[in-house]
Amino acid sequence: MPTIGYLGSETPERYSSRLMAFREGLAEAGYVEGRSVAVDFRWAEGQYNRLPALAKELANRQVAVIVAAGGAEVALAAKSATTTIPIVFEMGGDPIRLGVVDSLSRPGGNLTGVSSLSVEVSRKRLEFLREVRSATKVFAVAINPSSPTSGSQLKNLQVAADALGLELVVLKASAEQEFDAMFTAVREAKAGGLVFSSDPYFAYRSPQLAALAMRHGVPAMMQSRDFPLAGGLMSYGGDFHQSHRHSGVYAGRILKGEKPSDLPVQRVTKVELFINLKAARALGLSFPASLLTTADRVIE
Repeated sequence: MPTIGYLGSETPERYSSRLMAFREGLAEAGYVEGRSVAVDFRWAEGQYNRLPALAKELANRQVAVIVAAGGAEVALAAKSATTTIPIVFEMGGDPIRLGVVDSLSRPGGNLTGVSSLSVEVSRKRLEFLREVRSATKVFAVAINPSSPTSGSQLKNLQVAADALGLELVVLKASAEQEFDAMFTAVREAKAGGLVFSSDPYFAYRSPQLAALAMRHGVPAMMQSRDFPLAGGLMSYGGDFHQSHRHSGVYAGRILKGEKPSDLPVQRVTKVELFINLKAARALGLSFPASLLTTADRVIE
């Protein structure tokens, strides 16, 4: 039975919906965990600095393929661990700009995978939140400084802010104990709302961040639908179900003998907007009709 090495930045509990999609993709390719394929998991539990050592562990086990799902930091750790074992990544950033592959159509080397538009549409979150708080000229942005895409996202958000005539207050957080102070800072700055940059660390802590946003009375927007489903106001980002399912399909195809260099990087182009009206009412906000008709899902 072949073995897949699965490298994750969090815990299996936080990855549960993503793992379900990954297993769907595996099944689509003809593999069922425990029957026709084994999966050896390594979890970083939110500590990105642990990822390189965990990736090296999987490489030393000589697994048939490594699945590096859940962000650029996971893909880069896997890439640094081996140049021979096939790697399937899943991320929201641009794999060419990050140096993961040479080309989307012909990746070259031992990596291929799936990329969504979550990082690229960071600026749209600011635009959407501004539509809800149109009278406000100051907005806060949450950045995880340990993320390899934080710099490019902040640049994009600043360009969007300049175009809209807005002032940005940049807040940094890479640990849970910093979250409460971050929301306090939003209120002290009299910002109209908080836009989270695309980062798995934030997305996987959606329930905690949604509860804090409501407790502090801060309108906030994130990349993942997990945030409004947990009680937060809004989300806009790539469809993670599709991207993780594709990673399972590619892992299965590689197990059947295809080479990563021959498998083009898949682009998940579906971007979804979720709106939570219950959260809006609690915050004393109303949505423009144009946003409500655009939304993929409106939570009553």
